[in-house]
Parts: sequence; structure tokens; C-alpha cells
Amino acid sequence: LKEKTEDLKRERWLAEDLLHQMLPKTVAKQLRKCQKVEAENYDQVTIFFSDIVGFTSIAASCTPLQVVEMLNNLYVCFDSRIESYDVYKVETIGDAYMVASGLPERNGTKHADEIAKMSLDLVAAVRQVVIPHTPTGRLQLRAGIHTGPCVAGVVGYKMPRYCLFGDTVNTASCMESTSLPQKIHISSATYHALLTDDAYEIELRGEIEVKGKGKMKTYWLLGNKNYSIQN
Repeated sequence: LKEKTEDLKRERWLAEDLLHQMLPKTVAKQLRKCQKVEAENYDQVTIFFSDIVGFTSIAASCTPLQVVEMLNNLYVCFDSRIESYDVYKVETIGDAYMVASGLPERNGTKHADEIAKMSLDLVAAVRQVVIPHTPTGRLQLRAGIHTGPCVAGVVGYKMPRYCLFGDTVNTASCMESTSLPQKIHISSATYHALLTDDAYEIELRGEIEVKGKGKMKTYWLLGNKNYSIQN
């Protein structure tokens, strides 16, 4: 009976651990209790988007198994790295990777700093991931960051997902899509949020045309003055 109880505890722990990787702990706890999870408004969060440069052409020259293996290696690498920061991985869609800070647990004004440090780490880390059919080739990341308000909540019943909504999400996605290989493209809002500590090397990119937003003044995040990212 004691052994069966221990096995049951172990299985329950594994199930809970898996659930916590798919949903925020606070949300998972409410769902386990069959409670309704209310959508929540966040005044300030920082959102990161990235994708792989030339992924479509890379995937076209790989076998399906190689594509899955490559993305799995990439995400295992990224997932292990982001554990060092106060961030929440929202989702992955194909080669796109979305991370936020400041939710579901609020962290005051730390969210921009946490995402900035993490993004520098990931841009360095992606160079370790090989392209299966080109062992000497390395993947390149294109990243974008924006800071602002958003709404977050659980969507769906069969396979519930913790989703983010609002213009901040769209703008962060635009920062990524207008970025360049191995570059971190940040909005003015993120730039001003990072000025507080004067810990970052940031370069003005200038005004660019952003779809649905018009002209926006944006910047490149180059590095952190206090430390270098070690691979």
C-alpha cells in the first residue's frame, strides 16, 4: 500500500509538472479546482518575439524529421536559457518564439530589463544550433521587443491556452518582422524603459515604416555594459 501511494504521488507530481509547463501555475491551480480563470489587465509588460532567418528555405531543403529535430534542439536550448530570467514563455508557432515578462506575475519595472538580458542571451545561444544537412551552417535569429499594456487570459476548453491580447503584442511582432539577422530591434517604449539603469548599449536605428502603425522611431539593442553573455 505504501509503494502504491508513493507511485501515485510520483505520477501526480509528473502530471502537475507537465501542466505547469503548459500553463502558468496560478492558472493551472484554478483550472484544477474547476474555477473560472478571469482575464486580467496588465498596465506594463515587455514582450519578445523571434524567428529564424530564412527558415522556409532551410526547411525546404531538410527532411521532415530533420526540421523537427532542428526546432526541438533550438527550443530545448532556448527553454533552458530562459529559466535564468523572470520571464514566461507564452508559445512557439513553427519557428516563432514568444516570451513575456511582467505577467502572469507582476514584477514592477523589471520586465524590460529581464527581457533585454534574455534576448541578448538567446541571440548568442542560437549560433550553437546546427542546420542538420549543413553541419558547418548555423541558425540566425531575428528578434523584436516592445513594452506596453496588454490583456492576458485562458482561451479554450479542450486544450486551454494562456494567450496575450492587445496592441502591445502586435507592435512587438512588428519589431521582430522588421528586424535584421542577429539583431534585437526595440521600440521607443522599451528604449525608455531600459534607460532607467543605463546598463545597455543601444543604437538608434531611426524612423521606419511599420505596417498599420505608420512611422516609428526604433533602436537596436547591442549589449549589456555590466557583463558579457557567455556561451
